Amino acid sequence: MSAVQIKKLRQVYLVAADLAAAVKFYGGTLGLPLQFRDGDRWVQFQAGEVSFALASEAEGMGAPVGVPVPVFEVADLDAARAELAASGHRTGDVRDMGKHGRTATVVDPNSAHLVLFQRSS
Repeated sequence: MSAVQIKKLRQVYLVAADLAAAVKFYGGTLGLPLQFRDGDRWVQFQAGEVSFALASEAEGMGAPVGVPVPVFEVADLDAARAELAASGHRTGDVRDMGKHGRTATVVDPNSAHLVLFQRSS
């Protein structure tokens, strides 16, 4: 069996119970530059080579509040999901975000959530 081919760490996000307070802290107090905002669902900041985002609980893909979730870019999301599922790892459904790409949640052996991301063609 070959390993899943990770291209890079794309971003890290937190699910925020109080999105407004979290935005004030990360954007205001820490001074992270805003990349974009999708209403009260997702707020993304620039943090060097990767981005840092805050997600509402509805947008958080099942991740627990306050626990960092890494998002890894892969070349082939379907192949990565199939390989992980075949090796006994829990994977979520593919979420198609149109021009923004496709994602799927994976739960690691310690029950930590991570997300695989594939760019749109």
